[in-house]
This record gives sequence, C-alpha cells and structure tokens, in this order.
Amino acid sequence: MLVSGREILQAARNGGYAVGAFNLNNMEILQAIVEAAEEERSPVIIQASQGALKYAGIEYIAGLARIAAEKATVPVALNLDHGTSFSQVVQCIRHGFTAVMIDGSKLPFEENIAIVQKVVEVAHPNNVSVEAELGKIGGVEDDIVVSDREATFTDPDEAAEFAERTKCDALAIAIGTAHGLYKGEPKLDFERLREIREKTDVPLVLHGASGVPDHAIAIARQYVSKINIDTELRVAFSKAIVDHLKEHPNEIDPRRVLGPAKAAMKEVARAKMRLFGSAGKA
Repeated sequence: MLVSGREILQAARNGGYAVGAFNLNNMEILQAIVEAAEEERSPVIIQASQGALKYAGIEYIAGLARIAAEKATVPVALNLDHGTSFSQVVQCIRHGFTAVMIDGSKLPFEENIAIVQKVVEVAHPNNVSVEAELGKIGGVEDDIVVSDREATFTDPDEAAEFAERTKCDALAIAIGTAHGLYKGEPKLDFERLREIREKTDVPLVLHGASGVPDHAIAIARQYVSKINIDTELRVAFSKAIVDHLKEHPNEIDPRRVLGPAKAAMKEVARAKMRLFGSAGKA
C-alpha cells in the first residue's frame, strides 16, 4: 500500500528502528525491493534519484512504483531523492510521489531554510512528507558531486533551528558517510549524531550507507529513522549479471540474465531490513 513517508518515518522513530530507502532504476530493482519487504514484513521506502528520473522518466517511475505498492501488503512510500528544484518537487507530487527530498545543502543556511519552507507549503496539504539536508554528504549521487573538501558535518544547534523553522518531516545529516564506494572504512561521528538526535524531534536520515560496516549501522539505527541504500544494490546487480554470463556466454534471453540479478538484489535488501530493525514491523 502506498503511504506518506511521514507515516513510515514517525513509526520508525517511535519504534526505535530505521527503514531502508532503496533506489530504483528499472522494474527488476523495484521488484527485488518490494519482494524483500514482503518476505521480511518490513515497511519500505522506494526512491528515485536524478539519474533514475532521466533514465526511465517520471511517468514510468511513478507508474511502476504505484503498481508495486498497490499489490504490496506492507507500507510503501515513493520518495524523490535529492530533488534539485521546486518545480521538480511539484511535478513529483502531481505524479503521486508520497515523499520528496529537496536538497538545499549547498545553499547558505537561510536560503536552504527558505526553499524547504516553500516545498513544505505545497507538500503537506497533499499529505506528502518533506526531507531536507543540512551539512554536505561527500561522494557522488548521479549528477550531484560533493568533494571531500566541500563535505561538512552537520552542526547540532543549526539542525535544531533548521528543523523548527522549516517544519520538515525528515532531516538528512552529515556525520561521515559518503555516496558511492568507500576507499576505506568510514568513520562516523556518533557523538555528533547523538547530540543532533537530542536537540531535534524530526526523524533523521543517513545517506551513503552502502558499505558502512554492520556494527556502525547497528549503532546509527538507534538515532536515525531512514537509511539510504543504492550502491550495494548496484554491486549485487552487476556481479550477478557478470557471473551468469561467464557461465552462460551464449545467453540471449534478458529474463534469464536479469533473473539472477533480481535475486541477488533481493537478498541484499532483506539483509539490510533485518540489520535496520524494520523486519517484522509492517
């Protein structure tokens, strides 16, 4: 069932667990995510990045997600990931997205607040939740690039003011994670995370969680309500296809190639749902 992101995130915050937000780009990825949620009885957030919207088109993304959610028996939210403009947010709301992220993290503090407030004004009357970002998360997310030098951690006092003034439903914070593949083990600032949680009432979001060790996620999930996963799905997808074609070099049926990839992604998603504590919470 397709529900507002707010419903899923508030339940997660109140319940002391995190919900996985998994990026989709095609039908097989979507099916893997939703099937994993069904098997684990977990709420789930499906999200579309800038790259996904350019690749598949907003109509296809929204249509696929709507069908998957209607068939599902667990709560499903459809989220715009790293929205770049007010007009794009409005377009996604019109196409049935139940959550949107407006990324003003590169803007000055006051300008970031202003764009989030503008989005909240149109989203909330439509029962659409709004995620914002404060601080810059390093790495690459499709067309969005933040270098290590530009990446700055979220200030707890600013986070409290930001959440209060914007009335956002979720706040993505920077505590040491990055988009894409890590060169080494990421070092997360858990003290900063705890302080942000103590000073804000809004559900917190951890971006760039692919590749973060399980022991670190186990700590982070005590404080965050949404954890984004994309790269690990891509890795599982690509590896399964390469392995299948090595064993079957003459294979020409895309269903036989994509089938193992879908199965591999589903196992990654299932493991994340158990790790995040959302399994059994639907």
